[in-house]
Amino acid sequence: MTAHSPVTRAWTCSGCGLPWPCPTRKQELQAEYDRTPVSLALHLGAHLVQATADMPWTPAGILHQRFLGWTRSRAVHANGTREKTSVQSVAGRGR
Repeated sequence: MTAHSPVTRAWTCSGCGLPWPCPTRKQELQAEYDRTPVSLALHLGAHLVQATADMPWTPAGILHQRFLGWTRSRAVHANGTREKTSVQSVAGRGR
């Protein structure tokens, strides 16, 4: 059980008061769903649906980024920043 649970209606963290999911909860969720990213997305998507109903004044893009956007990278640090990764060029392959 985590101390960083959502307080619905306001969608703040019960542990630290930051917007939920807070950096600590993101790190916990990433560890919990390490091998099942689709399950993590479904779990957070359900929270997104509820948050959208609770905060209709908040733009959808902001809520999407808050609940799901950070999950796209496997290397998300506790503070919410992403680890820089290099992209290899595929030019010339397949010729």
